Amino acid sequence: MGTYLEINFMEAIWQFLTSRGAIYFYIIFILLSVVVIVVLVMRNEVRRQALMENNHVQTVAKPVSEAEPLSDEPRFFMLTQIDREVEAGKRHFYEDDVSLQKLCEEFREFSASRLGLYYDIADVRRFIGGLAVSHIMILQGMSGTGKTSLAYAFGEYLDNSAVIVPIQPMWKERTDLIGYYNEFTRKFNETTLLQKLYEANTNDNIYITVLDEMNIARVEYYFAEFLSLLEIPDYRKRYLDVVADIWDTDPKLLKKGQLLLPTNMWFVGTANNDDSTFAISDKVYDRAMVINLDRKAKPFIASETNTRRISAGRFRMLIKEAQKKYALSQRNLRRIRQLDRYLIEHFQITFGNRIMQQIRNYVPVIVACGGSELSAIDDILAKKVLRKLEAKNLVYVRSAAPGLVAYLDELFGEDRMALCKEYVHNIEKNV
Repeated sequence: MGTYLEINFMEAIWQFLTSRGAIYFYIIFILLSVVVIVVLVMRNEVRRQALMENNHVQTVAKPVSEAEPLSDEPRFFMLTQIDREVEAGKRHFYEDDVSLQKLCEEFREFSASRLGLYYDIADVRRFIGGLAVSHIMILQGMSGTGKTSLAYAFGEYLDNSAVIVPIQPMWKERTDLIGYYNEFTRKFNETTLLQKLYEANTNDNIYITVLDEMNIARVEYYFAEFLSLLEIPDYRKRYLDVVADIWDTDPKLLKKGQLLLPTNMWFVGTANNDDSTFAISDKVYDRAMVINLDRKAKPFIASETNTRRISAGRFRMLIKEAQKKYALSQRNLRRIRQLDRYLIEHFQITFGNRIMQQIRNYVPVIVACGGSELSAIDDILAKKVLRKLEAKNLVYVRSAAPGLVAYLDELFGEDRMALCKEYVHNIEKNV
């Protein structure tokens, strides 16, 4: 009996839920729900539009470049700290009573006696000469020949340690080098390089930045802005973009979110040539000075030598004095022009104004460092001019190579231009 009543009760409920009246109720309920949802969405949209219009009015009234921070805390912690140190009156003392030749010899002795690092005096001269020509230098060669340590040792000799920047394969833009603003923390992630760029603007020390394994990523990507700025003749206009807006608490040397690229910083890149690296483009090679470190120097007995704090201003003065005193001789200038005509006729390559100016700047400094004029010409022609032969038809270059070597002997002498002739012979062997 109980079971029969339960069945009748369930059937009655089902008939009620599926009746025409119940179905009409469901439809009305669904329609009302849809209307409520639409009204709520429209109301939120009206509020959003009103908020956007209000923000737009505020932006027009006050440009983004003058936006106020949400707190009094600076977003550049380390750069602000540098400002405090400068205000504290930290003074820099320099030992500028030195010649370029003494600078090379002291640096070599210091590296050997204090760091256990040995370099040929010719490589030391090339390094100093390279700094005199360009703010970008490339040290290339086999692993273990002292590429990174050479730049590091020079920073130690100057009592101003070099900044070592290990390049990462995924780097593509300048923010990888100098850092970026974090919208979530409202702080700028400052890199060591950015700190040193800022610090270099507060004094006249010589700063060395090492781009370690620079071609493990594309140099013309992550270093593009630096390359462009260093091409601007007026150094007072070389401003690097750091942030897009201005806070009252920003460091003092940031002008409209930009930082002046300091003239007392040099960038030294180390490069390996293997399957894991990218080829360095002509754009980079043309702007940089190149040193090939293909072999380790032999150890020698060195006298104990101390550090020397030389100012960038004094270093530039020494360069100008050398370029005036040891200007390229007219005889060798004629030889270079004759070689230029020969290369145009036989290989369709030429020096160009930039390379010619680099030759004029480089050769006198090498002479002032204790080298010879012809050895300096041999060095820079091999690295800056004959390197362009690799972009030509190598089969043709191989066939024309003996003629080029013979012409170098005729022009400069048979026992001269060893680096140029070695470079041409290497091309012959590798084709």
